[in-house]
Amino acid sequence: MSDAIVVESLGKRFRRYHAHRPRTLKAAVLHGLRRMAPVDEFWALRDVSLRVPQGRTVGVFGRNGAGQSPVLRLIAGVGRPAVGAVEVRGRRGAFLDLAAGFRPDLSGRENVFVGGVIAGLTRHEVAERLDSIVAFAELEEFIDSPLRTYSTGMRMRLAFGVAVHPDPEVLLIDEVLAVGDLAFRSKCFDRIQQFRADGCTILLVSHDVGRIQRLCDEVLWLHEGQLVQYGNPETVVGQYTTRMRTETRRRTLAAQPIQEVSTDTKLRAGDTRFGSLELEIVDVGLLGEDGVPVVQIASGDSLHIEIVFSA
Repeated sequence: MSDAIVVESLGKRFRRYHAHRPRTLKAAVLHGLRRMAPVDEFWALRDVSLRVPQGRTVGVFGRNGAGQSPVLRLIAGVGRPAVGAVEVRGRRGAFLDLAAGFRPDLSGRENVFVGGVIAGLTRHEVAERLDSIVAFAELEEFIDSPLRTYSTGMRMRLAFGVAVHPDPEVLLIDEVLAVGDLAFRSKCFDRIQQFRADGCTILLVSHDVGRIQRLCDEVLWLHEGQLVQYGNPETVVGQYTTRMRTETRRRTLAAQPIQEVSTDTKLRAGDTRFGSLELEIVDVGLLGEDGVPVVQIASGDSLHIEIVFSA
């Protein structure tokens, strides 16, 4: 099976500027050019590599600001990477931004033509699929009204209707699906399942790790712009969930005043312990090289950790 998406050592760098950077030529002349230069730079993505076989569905997740949207945009061809390369084999369909290509003063019908042409369809092909797009978006009564009169949910429905009608071979979907109501979100994910059945390669960004685990064949976990893990959804999502719970617990404990811990404190699932309890650690011992328990060791000495568990 050939790869539909190939990403090699991908990196994206952005520059930060002074808060009072001159916005006009006059301001630059009056205040000098010193504030025009970047203050510093940061990497939104760094050294991300992956291969997505044709027909697979891959979920991308992580904490806010981890780099999910930049990697999706670079694969979609929106912007250029600072380093690395992206190769996409097949016709792309992208649903990245509700406002992309839409004009508020044009009617919904006119915006369908604009969005369809941007998505790679000819005007004739858009005309042939217009009724299907409008029906999918459930906007028959409002399709000739100006887009500025649409709610955010209506715009999202129209945008998604346009995005899924060019019959893409590679479909890229950002978190924008979270905007719609429950019924339409279910409809969108039903359409995604149909694309999967038809052999379309899908890259899906979402913070709903449960839905990602159910929908995707593989998942990509990003943290601070770097790849943490790429592989089986159950394994990767489980490790991500455990890490997030541990970090949350640590922050909670750090914010609390130090208290004397009673020796008879009991472990409680979800409070002082995490996991499924299928295997339980009951004791941990620190042993020296001779197997005798120790409470301190010198630099360079061996330390053996003995774990007693019940399964």
